[in-house]
Amino acid sequence: QVQLVESGGGLVQAGGSLRLSCTASGRTFSRYTMGWFRQAPGKEREFVAAIRWSGDSTYYADSVKGRFTISRDNAKNTGYLQMNSLKPEDTAVYYCAAAPPYINVVTTTSSYVYWGQGTQVTVSS
Repeated sequence: QVQLVESGGGLVQAGGSLRLSCTASGRTFSRYTMGWFRQAPGKEREFVAAIRWSGDSTYYADSVKGRFTISRDNAKNTGYLQMNSLKPEDTAVYYCAAAPPYINVVTTTSSYVYWGQGTQVTVSS
């Protein structure tokens, strides 16, 4: 079992930055692929970014590529999502999730077995 807790959300003006953290406890988080998803009101949960356990492979949705950076510190059992140049359309609840290391597809919610409770990010125009 892996427990995930997100933090770092908040209200920011367009063009601003936020860094989300995802702290894991329980089983060895370092062997899991970590992903970030988001869900806006009335919309489906969508993929944002993912990083393999080793940190050598990262994946991004086209909508955030070049603005968001995913990273992890396995020694601290923590993952991060640095969000720059934020836009109002980035407003959503952001969730971190963990997928087993043998999973190939990292962009779908069904690949992930553990989820955090989410943190709200609101970008004002």
